[in-house]
Amino acid sequence: MSGCKVADGFGTMLVTGVGINTEWGLLMASISEDTGEETPLQVRLNGVATFIGIVGLSVAVSVLAILLARYFTGNTEDPDGATQFIKGRTKFDDAFNDVVKIFTIAVTIVVVAVPEGLPLAVTLTLAYSMRKMMADKALVRRLSACETMGSATTICSDKTGTLTLNEMTVVEAFVGKKKINPPADSSQLHLSVVSLLSEGVAQSTMGNVFVSKDGGDVEISGSPTEKAILSWAIELGMKFDAIRSESTILHVLPFNSEKKRGGVALRRSDAEVHIHWKGAAEIVLAACSGYLDSNGCLQSMNEDKEFFEAAIDEMAANCLRCIALAYRLCEQEKVPSNEESFDDWVLPEDNLVLLAIVGIKDPCRPGVKDAVKICTDAGVKVRMVTGDNIQTAQAIALECGILSSAQDVTEPTIIEGRVFRALTEIEREQVARKIMVMGRSSPNDKLLLVQALRKGGDVVAVTGDGTNDAPALHEADIGLSMGIQGTEVAKESSDIIILDDNFASVVKVVRWGRSVYANIQKFIQFQLTVNVAALVINVAAAISSGDVPLNSVQLLWVNLIMDTLGALALVTEPPTDNLMHRSPVGRREPLITNIMWRNLLIQALYQVTVLLVLNFRGMTILQLEDDGNREHAYKVKNSLIFNAFVMCQIFNEFNARKPEEVNCFKGVTKNYLFMGIIGFTFILQIIIIEFLGKFTSTVRLDWQLWLVSLGIGIISWPLAIVGKLIPVPKTPVASYFIKPFQQCKRSRDA
Repeated sequence: MSGCKVADGFGTMLVTGVGINTEWGLLMASISEDTGEETPLQVRLNGVATFIGIVGLSVAVSVLAILLARYFTGNTEDPDGATQFIKGRTKFDDAFNDVVKIFTIAVTIVVVAVPEGLPLAVTLTLAYSMRKMMADKALVRRLSACETMGSATTICSDKTGTLTLNEMTVVEAFVGKKKINPPADSSQLHLSVVSLLSEGVAQSTMGNVFVSKDGGDVEISGSPTEKAILSWAIELGMKFDAIRSESTILHVLPFNSEKKRGGVALRRSDAEVHIHWKGAAEIVLAACSGYLDSNGCLQSMNEDKEFFEAAIDEMAANCLRCIALAYRLCEQEKVPSNEESFDDWVLPEDNLVLLAIVGIKDPCRPGVKDAVKICTDAGVKVRMVTGDNIQTAQAIALECGILSSAQDVTEPTIIEGRVFRALTEIEREQVARKIMVMGRSSPNDKLLLVQALRKGGDVVAVTGDGTNDAPALHEADIGLSMGIQGTEVAKESSDIIILDDNFASVVKVVRWGRSVYANIQKFIQFQLTVNVAALVINVAAAISSGDVPLNSVQLLWVNLIMDTLGALALVTEPPTDNLMHRSPVGRREPLITNIMWRNLLIQALYQVTVLLVLNFRGMTILQLEDDGNREHAYKVKNSLIFNAFVMCQIFNEFNARKPEEVNCFKGVTKNYLFMGIIGFTFILQIIIIEFLGKFTSTVRLDWQLWLVSLGIGIISWPLAIVGKLIPVPKTPVASYFIKPFQQCKRSRDA
């Protein structure tokens, strides 16, 4: 039995060690190391990075070939106009140094083009989101769940403890046909009825009652349902320990989520054997042939069954969980004679005598209705899967906003688990998308629903707390287990643990999941803008003049801004309410959207145009031709180009924060990390230009040229505002390239 997990039953345990001090803890510690498995988003990013890298490498090789050809054909000149290479005259050392410089330019282009910052950006945003999600009562066990949750299209949620408070109280009780009001008023009941009720409650519970030595405070343990029934019985006058000592338990059938009931066989002090059943009211009622009235008289059930069914329906319509208590006598000859036979003994379930039906109130959690509405507005459909009867499920669903009105209450919008499981696989797929509430469901019904939804193309998140929920949690795209009520088996099968068992925390997880994806997109837009601008500027300059305005050291600094500081600034943006007004990201939706293409092309074209004009006409525009030292004038021009290029990136980081919104400054002052990185980058740029010119081959700029640099950077703001007013087609740009490829592949396969 080594390595097995306890899935059901009851018992007593002596704890000798917990956590890391157990064999299980040591085993989990040894296997909990990061396996390095890539998340789905990282796989997609690797595809983008590979494509950009191939383009960058191709451009670098082309530039290298062009520069070498220009150099050795005598078409490359120094800043003073002298030809760099003359066959037979140029010294070998000079030629070697020039060739090394050309290779350095090509290598720098590759370094700038390859987006090595993407993995860092993913790691940063996931780590940041995981830490922040802890504050929102969500513990992430699997990294990929963060991003997958952003794509969730449906959430299959439990009712008890997730949509409700799991604070249960008996508020209604029927003994016989009499409604006891208040429900714990024992004066309305015969002593024999109270005795049988107390016996059934005390012996069939997995909970316990602790009374202080002075007889004052009473503490009750057990599940919320057990605690509610025990509290009610104590108010009726049940003496828990005394009743337990009056009889001996022979056999226990623990409550089962499949059968929705549990039973216990016990031998009383007078040698009588009683079998008590407790469970879902309509299921226990169906097994009853009689009932005890409030006076303790046995009555036939035949004529009054409809009364009890109506009472159950009425309580369920008032959002009450209905539990029935029943018992029967067992003939001595049918009781096993030895302990070994008890394990195989099937407790009789027929001809029961109904003792009571109680209605337990479990109020909805505050804020659940708002959370469900947020999900609905975000395009995420919330479905309730519960073991409660269909009327209770319907009432709670209406109260939570899962069902908008009573008109929605038709099959298959609301369906019983047994009806759903009886359908064929094809029928289940057709019905699954219409289901909003599933009542009287078993864990296997939940699994079947998840499988049907996934086959239909939904990205499914599932909440669960029981051991039997493990298959559904494992099958779902995102498994969400409950931290308080959840079993260890459920937690191990899940991707995220909801620490407070609250549905509102599930909504926060969706919000963070979307934020992860959105932040990565912001960084990609920013990085591609820098890549495109730097590549085009250097390639155009290299081909036309044989030299580049942005040298290797300068581009490495730009690379640092782009990859490290840019990633830190953009991927740590907190989630906004706007994220929950979008539809979920589709499984096949491109990572780079049309909006991103529009934004980055506008900014890249602006930067390329302005900086190439400065490169080719800067000496004239800046009136540097009159400078007596041509080499110094050339350095001033290139220093201005470098400074203006960096300023463009600094100001464009603001634009990248809000790819779809006109106001890119919204909430920026609250993001201290972003503002700190922008300030840090700006100060470093000043230091580089003014004090580190020897390393970057730059010269100091006067205040007029600093204003020019800032002006060039600031223009990106109004340009971005105007650009965001330009509509984009709904069809992804990538599809125009993919369709011809797919058509070609189909024709080739044909």
